[in-house]
Amino acid sequence: MASLKELRARINSVKSTKKITSAMKMVAAAKMHRAEKRSREAKPFATTMQRILVNLKESLGDRPGMPKLLAGTGKQDLHLLIPMSSDRGLAGGFNGNINRATRDLIQKLLKEGKNVKICPIGFKAYVYFRGEYPDLVVGPEGGDHRLGNVTFETADQVASYIEKLLETQQCDVCTVVYNQFKNVMLQIPTALQLIPLNVAMTEEKQKETLDEKLATRTEQLQAEYLFEPEPEEVLHRLLPQNLRVQLLSAMLETNAGEQGARMTAMDSATRNAGKAIDKLSLHYNRTRQANITSELTEVISGANAA
Repeated sequence: MASLKELRARINSVKSTKKITSAMKMVAAAKMHRAEKRSREAKPFATTMQRILVNLKESLGDRPGMPKLLAGTGKQDLHLLIPMSSDRGLAGGFNGNINRATRDLIQKLLKEGKNVKICPIGFKAYVYFRGEYPDLVVGPEGGDHRLGNVTFETADQVASYIEKLLETQQCDVCTVVYNQFKNVMLQIPTALQLIPLNVAMTEEKQKETLDEKLATRTEQLQAEYLFEPEPEEVLHRLLPQNLRVQLLSAMLETNAGEQGARMTAMDSATRNAGKAIDKLSLHYNRTRQANITSELTEVISGANAA
């Protein structure tokens, strides 16, 4: 049985931990609100840009000479996967879910005889895949694979690397795997194909982003537009920007999801610490009462013997 001194030390230790987890929860909540705001503001822009490109692609048809960022290389052999995680832990299953989803996709592609490369964004994903698939991990020169503070420059660096692989015929298909932020309690691992542009995925993503009434109205109003300059030139100008915007949107959702997951994890840890303190305090009081009773019994027995 633990002594009173040991129980007091354990109670004080758990109380200190509870203070830390409570503070981390409040910090994560403040960061999450800012990150969620950025993600919410960027998502409609990213979805609309993707929809414009899909309309352009449909209006041009399957003509030869389409940009690689839109139509790909015409092959499906070399797959580049970009899993996005956080740089830090203490976020529940946030990073583990992404790692598992990406690992399942890798195994599926390898069974199909495809060649796979992994460009992890986020230190946790980098450490995991460097250990699991060291020969498949690639990345921009000088990059440390950290997500860091999400900026357009971060997305631009990754996009430039993807374009380089595409031009040197080291990539046919590019897919980003990230946690789609639904709410504080729910982040869904999502695989979004960036190259070639996936029409079905774009339409599904648009319906998720816009409310049902607006999405229906958007479908009804779709028409063939006259572009100035020509559609081909519009494509060449928009496609590089679209790649960067889609990456930025995924990074922002990852950032918001990380803070939401951490807030939830720290809230759970704080509540569990409170329960542990209650149990330890009860044990402490019972032990103290037993010790007092034992001492009183000894005193009374000694007095009677005298």
